[in-house]
Amino acid sequence: MQPLLDQKVLLVTGGTQGLGRAIAEAAAREGAAGVAIVGRNAEKAEVALVAIRAAASAAASAAAGAPDAPGAAASAADETPAFEAVAIIADLAVPGEAERVVAETVARFGRVDSLVNAAGATSRGTLLDTSRELLQEHLNLNLVVPFMTMQGAVADMRERGSSGTIVNIISMAMHGGQPYLAPYTASKAGLAGLTKNVAFAHRFDRIRINGLNIGWTATPGEAATQKNFHGAADDWLASAEAAQPMGKLGQPDEIADAVVFLLSERSGVVTGSIIDWDQNVPGAYDQ
Repeated sequence: MQPLLDQKVLLVTGGTQGLGRAIAEAAAREGAAGVAIVGRNAEKAEVALVAIRAAASAAASAAAGAPDAPGAAASAADETPAFEAVAIIADLAVPGEAERVVAETVARFGRVDSLVNAAGATSRGTLLDTSRELLQEHLNLNLVVPFMTMQGAVADMRERGSSGTIVNIISMAMHGGQPYLAPYTASKAGLAGLTKNVAFAHRFDRIRINGLNIGWTATPGEAATQKNFHGAADDWLASAEAAQPMGKLGQPDEIADAVVFLLSERSGVVTGSIIDWDQNVPGAYDQ
């Protein structure tokens, strides 16, 4: 069976850790020709690149029937263009960096076929204690940055006369969220609206743009958030999962599979969809 992202070039913001890294690894397993990940930390980026390249190598070996003979392995490798993964170190909070990471990806690979906006701010704030600076941080990272990366990616796709796909990682908080997520909710609700707007504007360019409203997800970043903002104990994850309908939090690899599906041709004509990827249902009540 043909890989879902056969020979595609993918750009993933926030791709050096957590969900973004899981998406990059999934893309490598599904036949991507190139993956560019964006993050601020060079050490995390190098660790992520090792994992992404390993995922691509394992997938290639499996596709070749995992040949034991070195000559057979080399022959199989000759038939498939070499996979390439690169890291672009950038602080997306700095004006101009979002545009730069798209330009560097195009310069390195010659194109961007798919874009995933997974980077974002997750710090806390209520209506009453959120400063203008904190609000601006959330609006910048969660809305302005995706706006600018989409602008660059769509411009490249249109210039080449090529179709393309984009997935924005949004949040269930866009439906309202908790009181301590006021700036986060505002920015993610804006991203949901932007996703639909851009999907509509570029549907005849055959550029499909969708969003995932992810729920509570078990990532290293979430562990830090729970401890830093909510004083969670070391066993917070076990307690949290026990209270969930499915007995666990969302898993990065599961979300990554959903993202890759939306990026691929297997998701058909779907565009402008904001999908609730969660085990809780907004607007439904026990009593």
